[in-house]
Amino acid sequence: MTDQQAPVFQIQRVYLKEASLEQPNSPAILLEQESPTVDIQLGVNAAPVAEGVFEVTVTATVQTKIKDKTVFLVEATQAGIFEIRNLPQEQMNQIMGIACPQIVYPYLRGNVADLVQRGGFPPVHLSEINFQAMFEQQQQQQAGAGADAPQLVTQ
Repeated sequence: MTDQQAPVFQIQRVYLKEASLEQPNSPAILLEQESPTVDIQLGVNAAPVAEGVFEVTVTATVQTKIKDKTVFLVEATQAGIFEIRNLPQEQMNQIMGIACPQIVYPYLRGNVADLVQRGGFPPVHLSEINFQAMFEQQQQQQAGAGADAPQLVTQ
C-alpha cells in the first residue's frame, strides 16, 4: 500500500466555535427558592472543509427554568478539524459520527461547566454520551425514512 492509499485519521485542531450564556430574568429569578428544571439538548454535525478535511461539531443547549421563566440558557459548540482520507464511505461516516464526537465532547463538557459556573451558578456537568448508540439510532431512523445520504445531524 502506498502512502497515498494508506488510511489517514489525524486531529488537526480542537476549538470552541461558539458559546453564549443568557440570564434573561436576572436578578429577580435568582431570589427564587424553587429548584429549577434542566433541559439539555445535544447535536452532532460534520461538514467538509477541504479535500479529506472535515469539521465535526458537537453542540449543547442547556436551559434551566423555574416555572415558565428561564434562569439561564447556555449554548456552546465545540469543534474539531480532522484529516480523514482513504477510507470507505461507511467507515468515514462512522468515524465522523462516533470517533470524532468522542474526541471533541470532553472539551465541550468542560467549557459548558466553566461557562455556567462563571455565570454564578453551580456547574452543570453533562453526562457521558454513547456516540455509537446515538449514531446507530440515527442510522436506523434514516433507513426508516428512506434517506439517501446519511447526515450527521443529531438532536
